[in-house]
Amino acid sequence: MTSMGERWDAVMMRNYGTPPVALDHGQGVEVWDVDGNRYLDFVGGIAVSSLGHGHPAIVRAVTAQVAALAHTSNLYMHSSGVALAERLVDLLAVPARVFFANSGAEANECALKLARLHGRGTGRTEIVSCHNSFHGRTMGALSVTGNAAKREPFAPLPGPVTFVDYGDLAALRAAVGEQTAAVIVEPTLGEGGVVPPPAGFLAAARAACDASGALLIVDEVQSGIGRTGHWFASQAEGVRPDIITLAKGLGGGLPIGACIGIGTAGELFAPGDHGSTFGGNPVACAAALAVLATIADDHLLDNVKRVGEHLSHQLDALDSPLVAGVRGSGLWRALALSGTHAQAVEAAARSRGLLVNAVKPDAIRLAPPLILTEADVDEAMPLLSAALGDVDA
Repeated sequence: MTSMGERWDAVMMRNYGTPPVALDHGQGVEVWDVDGNRYLDFVGGIAVSSLGHGHPAIVRAVTAQVAALAHTSNLYMHSSGVALAERLVDLLAVPARVFFANSGAEANECALKLARLHGRGTGRTEIVSCHNSFHGRTMGALSVTGNAAKREPFAPLPGPVTFVDYGDLAALRAAVGEQTAAVIVEPTLGEGGVVPPPAGFLAAARAACDASGALLIVDEVQSGIGRTGHWFASQAEGVRPDIITLAKGLGGGLPIGACIGIGTAGELFAPGDHGSTFGGNPVACAAALAVLATIADDHLLDNVKRVGEHLSHQLDALDSPLVAGVRGSGLWRALALSGTHAQAVEAAARSRGLLVNAVKPDAIRLAPPLILTEADVDEAMPLLSAALGDVDA
């Protein structure tokens, strides 16, 4: 019989290589592959499965919506889209307008177009971004992604873009000037290895933009919607961006992104300036509404803080020469390794029934569902400890 991997290799483009596991179904924080093997899911679809797998609130919302109306295009309004935009604006508690897309990259493309419109009147075209950042793989989002290996095969890219070291306040201030249309920044580097900046970095970016007249775009595709124990990481730091981009955990597994323009940044588009056939799809919006309601009703922000601290303490207690440290916040953590062992640790953990992510050669990313319990952590940590032992043996 032909295996799933062989079937994949026969028909799929090679941009992902061949994934090591074919998942079949899941429930809560558990998933099973096509061979019946069970895993604890501490990847969460790369910080997407905010309510885990098979959550009844999402199942009910999606089932009801797809039975009533699955698609409208952008030619017509629908109630779930309007309600979701209203809810996001309410969570920000400031005047704002929302554009719905299908992914984080698309949300960032929208933000970059807003930056172009903002700078058009004064001739500003430059974007300032950070080394080791990640904002997506579409051409515009890729142009501001601070990873040369990802950018260079697709050059020339839109520009101009200036990159500064993440967390370097002096370099950021020096880079933002009269040619800068916008600064785009993550509250914590996600794909860069769950690396938080020094205290005050976001506030410094805000101040630099205020001084120069540039927009501040905060990419909360990974950090937003409860991942750090707050609705928005920037909001928790007391920083008000001009634009926030969201995706990943917003839909709980359904594809949706959002670009939120705050204040005057939300007024830049005129009819015809931007669009998406599938963006704000009724089914995805219904799922997102269920995610937001469940996070609020089940007090999951508090759960993320509490269980996240428990996870951090357990990671700190791992006794292995491969462990160099722990970083991150909420249920968004990285286990820093003493060498380039991440791929081996990921494989060893998987063989023991735990899914983790080798986000960098020397870092393991953990982004489990927001419904994670302390008991789940207590079950997972011996598996991770054993995996570290397997690699160190």
